[in-house]
Amino acid sequence: MPPTSTVDRPSNVSEALARGRLGIPSVIFFVLSAAAPLTVVAGVVTTGYGVIGVTGIPLAFLLIAAVLALFSVGYVAMSRRVENAGAFYAYISRGLGRPAGVGAAWVALIAYNALQVGLYGTIGVAAEPVLDRLFGGHPHWAVVALVAWALVGILGLLRVDLNGMVLAALLVAEIVVVLVFDLGQIGNPADGEVSFASFSPDNLFVPGVGAVLVLAVLGFVGFESAVVFSEESKDPKRTVPLATYLSVAIIAGLYALSSWSMTVAVGQDRIVAEAGEQSVGLIFNLAAAQLGDTAVTIGQVLFLTSVLAAMISFHNTTARYTFALGRERVLPAVFGKTSARTGAPRAASVAQSVLGLLVILLYAVNGWDPVVQLFFWVGTTGGFGVLLLIATTSVAVIAYFARSGGGENLWRRAIAPGLATIALFVIIWLAVSNFANLLGVAPDSTLRWALPAAYPVAALLGIGWALLLRSNRPDTYARIGLGAASAAAAVKPEAPVAVEVNR
Repeated sequence: MPPTSTVDRPSNVSEALARGRLGIPSVIFFVLSAAAPLTVVAGVVTTGYGVIGVTGIPLAFLLIAAVLALFSVGYVAMSRRVENAGAFYAYISRGLGRPAGVGAAWVALIAYNALQVGLYGTIGVAAEPVLDRLFGGHPHWAVVALVAWALVGILGLLRVDLNGMVLAALLVAEIVVVLVFDLGQIGNPADGEVSFASFSPDNLFVPGVGAVLVLAVLGFVGFESAVVFSEESKDPKRTVPLATYLSVAIIAGLYALSSWSMTVAVGQDRIVAEAGEQSVGLIFNLAAAQLGDTAVTIGQVLFLTSVLAAMISFHNTTARYTFALGRERVLPAVFGKTSARTGAPRAASVAQSVLGLLVILLYAVNGWDPVVQLFFWVGTTGGFGVLLLIATTSVAVIAYFARSGGGENLWRRAIAPGLATIALFVIIWLAVSNFANLLGVAPDSTLRWALPAAYPVAALLGIGWALLLRSNRPDTYARIGLGAASAAAAVKPEAPVAVEVNR
């Protein structure tokens, strides 16, 4: 921890995040808001049925949850020893060496920024039916995006627990309406029969299974962010593990139930055709038939707030990654400062807002499709980047415990992470093989390889930057991966910080 003092701070900035402000519920709200349950149920699930044509999506969510639960065993075990807002960056630095950690940091910045700015492309579509009902019309998508951008930017500068309260209100309402929709669908089965056929392996392990598994992974993106808030958590050694496991379980249960209930209401043999025809409107059309127009209106409002909540969550996560890199001087030091009043990573948050503004204006001025070319292409690519980080972190966990021991049993330090690593790299291989399907482009499209190729290029550049730091700024290089301890090292360079030896 940074050194404390009994005198007032001489400036209005600090190099530490506000401690003790987030309990288990608040961290779960950040995680689940990033997962955006209603957005996934209305968008990702219907896309899986309608575009890919595989009906085993409920089982896919459960299988991915099992893989991520295995990954989380080693992940949370390491979180008890490495407390850092940089999460993947810090873990990979401590497990695979500082150059690999910086390479991962550059990948993380691209991935999380892509997820964040991609959401600006869909906020206009989400707001359209709501504004039409209220005002009989709607403004250009960019106007709605700019309003959302301003709100997210302001919240990003406030206390993190205030953001948590906003997310709590939005998320609870969102989950309630999803469950109400699910009950309505189960209570009105097609042909009067409730079928569990979508949980059969025969309906998952068919051509297209790779694309479905990747879509399922995208639905869980955000579960890993509990560790990002470890420095601001109350009792992080208890908060982070519970929040991580509970988040995986809640997401899996909600998505499996919702995707299954759609097949019950529409019919196992008709879900592909209906989802392909109605797309995002499927869940709302079902609700209109079963629950009435009022339920549809509520659902459309909460679909809008679902996207907004995901924006808030990803903004906070991305800002903390940038903060972690600035604090350790991998990025300019200004990004490693927090507001003494709110504890928020002020400069990192502002930088994230500036990027969002530029993207919105760029797409608006050029007339590019905000849904396909921003939300779908950019967001899917961001999710793939997070998948790469999860797999690399799984390897780093094994390496970390192999070197340090850490007092963990064999299951936590090797077996569970090892099984997760194998499964994750199989999913990555399937993702790369099916990237054209994920983007909805032709197999010979340049985007099919150019977008995923951005990550290895970024990783190599990051590794090169780390090696330059090792040669030209060894003091900065030595701070990589230390987290809050890096600030203490800078204040008292004569007092060495006890950490594992890294390459």
